[in-house]
Amino acid sequence: MVEVGIKGQMSEKVVKENTAAAVGSGLLEVYATPSMIALIENTACTSVIPYLDEGCGTVGTELNVKHLAATPVGMTVRCETELVEVDRRRLVFTTKVYDDCGLIGEGRHERFIIDNEKFFAKAQAKNN
Repeated sequence: MVEVGIKGQMSEKVVKENTAAAVGSGLLEVYATPSMIALIENTACTSVIPYLDEGCGTVGTELNVKHLAATPVGMTVRCETELVEVDRRRLVFTTKVYDDCGLIGEGRHERFIIDNEKFFAKAQAKNN
């Protein structure tokens, strides 16, 4: 059962492939905002998987994040999420992202619980 208080944590090394220069969000080889967003979504998504009914998953629907500081290649970034609100299928997380020197990002992320098969079938129907 999905309940308020579920926490998640994930880390990744900053490498050339997840820099702003590599993903097209800037010209510098520093940790990219899109990479930070992907880490936030992955951390939140993964944190609730053990509590979902079989065949269910979550999809991201809203993200409000501030990227507060640049992180160079070679450092590790760590994301922490906490589920702070459950409204039927709607899940709201607070997020914080740190590098070796401190806080680099924070915000809120919303996800919805979905039936994986039905969701995918609806998306695939757009091809018809």
